[in-house]
Amino acid sequence: MSLELIQLQNGAATASVLSPQTWPFDLAWLPPATYLVGGNVRDALLGRKAEYLDLDFVLPHGAVRTAKMIANHYQAGFVLLDAERQIARVVFDRATVDFAQQVGDSLEEDLFHRDFTVNAIAYNPHTQEILDPLRGYADLQKRQIRMVRIENLKEDPLRLLRAYRQAAQLGFSIDPQTQHTIQQLANLLQFVAAERVQAELSYLLSTAKGTPFLQQAWQDGLLVAWLPHATSEGLAQIGRVDEATQRLAATQATLGLSLSGWLRDQQRVSGSGRSWLKIAKLTALLAREPQIAEQELWHLKYSRAEIQAVLSVGALLPQMRSIETKPLTAREQYYLFRNIGAAFPALVVLSVAAGVPIASIAPLIERYLTPDDPIAHPSPLLTGRDLMAQLNLPPSPTIGHLLESIQLARAEGKIETRSEALEFAKTLVL
Repeated sequence: MSLELIQLQNGAATASVLSPQTWPFDLAWLPPATYLVGGNVRDALLGRKAEYLDLDFVLPHGAVRTAKMIANHYQAGFVLLDAERQIARVVFDRATVDFAQQVGDSLEEDLFHRDFTVNAIAYNPHTQEILDPLRGYADLQKRQIRMVRIENLKEDPLRLLRAYRQAAQLGFSIDPQTQHTIQQLANLLQFVAAERVQAELSYLLSTAKGTPFLQQAWQDGLLVAWLPHATSEGLAQIGRVDEATQRLAATQATLGLSLSGWLRDQQRVSGSGRSWLKIAKLTALLAREPQIAEQELWHLKYSRAEIQAVLSVGALLPQMRSIETKPLTAREQYYLFRNIGAAFPALVVLSVAAGVPIASIAPLIERYLTPDDPIAHPSPLLTGRDLMAQLNLPPSPTIGHLLESIQLARAEGKIETRSEALEFAKTLVL
C-alpha cells in the first residue's frame, strides 16, 4: 500500500506541537527522513495542547546518534532506553523527546506495528506533510479508537486496556470490532507487568471521564486478573464517588482541590498522577477483607503509602456511616484524624458517596481545613525531653504514653497551655 499524503494547510502547524518553534531544539538537527509520530500528531490534529512537551520521533537510521548529538549540544539529559531496538530519550527542562529507529524497511511498515489508527499518523516537519496509511485521520473525525490489527494487540496486551484509557482521555468511543477483539483477548492482560497495568488504571480512577470506560473494561473482562473482587456494585459506587466529588467541590472548594493534589508532580510526564480521588475509588473495587485487599494492592505494585491510605479509608468508613445519628466525641474525632492522616479527603468523598450528608461531615471538614486545629492537626505542647527534664523521668515507653495523653487532653479542651500540660502530666505520674 502506498502512503497517503495529506498536505497541511499553510500555517496549520503554527503554535502547535507540529511546529518546530515550540521544540527545545532546532529542526536542523533532524535528518530529512525524520517523522514525528504517535500521540503528538494525534493531539495536534485534535487541537489539544499540553504544557509539557512529550515528543516521539522515528528515524530510518541513526536514532541514538542523533539523540546523543542533541543532548550534548543542549546539555540535556540522555537515556538509552533500548539498545537493541535503538531507542533513546533526551530530557529537557520542559520537554521529553524520544528517538526511535524505524521498525521495518519503511515508515509505512513502522506505522503498521502501532496500536490504534489514531496513533499511526506521522508528520514530517521538514516538508509539513502528514502520512496516514491507516486512515487514522478519518477515525479522529469519527472520534473513535480502532485497532491497527489483532497481532499488534497480542504483541503487547497492555494495549487492550490502553484503548479504554485513551478513549476516556480523548472523549472517544471504541470501534465495535476493536471492542469485540479486546473481549476475546482480555485474558492476555494478566501477563502484563503490574506497573504498566497500574499506570493505565490510575488514569481511569483519577478522573470522572474514566469511570464509564472503567466500567466497560470490567464488563469486557479486563479486570478479572487484577481486581478479582470488583463487582457491579463497586463500579456503581465509583460513579457515586464522582457525583460526591462534584457536590463537595461546590460546597467545599479547598477540599475539592485536595482530592486531586497528592504527589501529582511526581507523575508529571506520564500524567497518571496519584490522587485521593483514586484512593477513594480503589476502596470500592477491592475485597472487603483487609488482608486480601492489601494483597491485591501489592499485586498491582501500589506504594506502601497508597496501600495504607486505602486500608485506612476502608477501616474508618463504617464509623463515618454512623456519624449522622451518633456524632463523634472530641476523643473519637482525635483518633479518627490520627488514624486517617492526610487521606481524610478520600474518606470524606467516599462517605458522601455512601450517603452520609455533607452537613454531618462539615464540622470535621472545617477542622481539617484549619491548620492549627488541636484535634485535626495537633501540635505538641511539650516534648519528650521536656517531660524527662521537668519530671525527672528516664527514657521509657512511659514518655510516649504521657505525650499521647497530653494531646488527647488538649483535644478534649482540658488543657490549652504548656504550663497546663506540664501540671497535667504531673498528675499522671504521681
